[in-house]
Amino acid sequence: MQPSNSQLFEEAIAKRQHLLDDDTNAVRLFDGAGDGIRDVFLETFADRWVLSTRDRLITQGVRNFFEHCGKTVYWKQLDQQQKTDPFHMAGPAQLKPFIARESGIDYEISFKSGYSQGIFLDQRENRKRVRERVGSGDRILNTFAYTGAFSVSAAMGGAITSTLDLSQPYLDWAKKNLAHNQLDPSEHYFCKGDTFHWLNRFVKQGRKFDGIILDPPTFSRDDKGKVFRVEKDYHRLTDLASRCINPGGWILASNNCRKISDTDFLYEASRRLPISHKATALPMPEEYTGERYLKSLWFDL
Repeated sequence: MQPSNSQLFEEAIAKRQHLLDDDTNAVRLFDGAGDGIRDVFLETFADRWVLSTRDRLITQGVRNFFEHCGKTVYWKQLDQQQKTDPFHMAGPAQLKPFIARESGIDYEISFKSGYSQGIFLDQRENRKRVRERVGSGDRILNTFAYTGAFSVSAAMGGAITSTLDLSQPYLDWAKKNLAHNQLDPSEHYFCKGDTFHWLNRFVKQGRKFDGIILDPPTFSRDDKGKVFRVEKDYHRLTDLASRCINPGGWILASNNCRKISDTDFLYEASRRLPISHKATALPMPEEYTGERYLKSLWFDL
């Protein structure tokens, strides 16, 4: 007999309990086909749940579990044309921002600020790697920074960070995330604008960093209409970034493009780097048992 939806959810959540403790209360609890239900995903943020599906309708079996789970639950339809807030599905509504914790760091989460909730949980281990690698006073550049989670991780390790994003509201959110961890935003730098523009500017200025984080969208178009596609153009990013790195520095390069294989991403991201570079492929967090969509490379230069 096939297990019910409730059994599948309960089993997946139970086997991830070892990831939850006083230092971490935000993880993926259910990972689609890897846990037995294709295109259904569940994440917890400080005991508030976000259910994500690729279908417009939720099956009654899935709905029944969440309507009786006793948690605040929001539902998000993935890959939608209009990136809207998740829909309140069950439990008390969460109308205000709140704090979730990951690896001992506090991040502000919101279910009312659009399609994403403030932190991408699939980058948890990469954030830990950044924090462990930096030293006091290291200069770290976080591009496509969103709400600055990588910046906070680096700053917690003693680094001086520069956070770069197109959106001023996200830069302001990054400042709040620093402050939530007793870090003074005035001791760090914030750059509003296009990553390619700023990297070119840093190259011309001779400005150098000890580490650079690259986690671009799969597809984008700049204000002059120039298109960026991960599978064809990532080398442009790593090339510019490598020219802004101090000797002995590093680049963390990530993408979640399903069109590009691990091997092709390694080739695309490294083909203009110095021949002496060292590349290390990084795994996703352990609870991602389904599709290994996130590709991450650590380049030591």
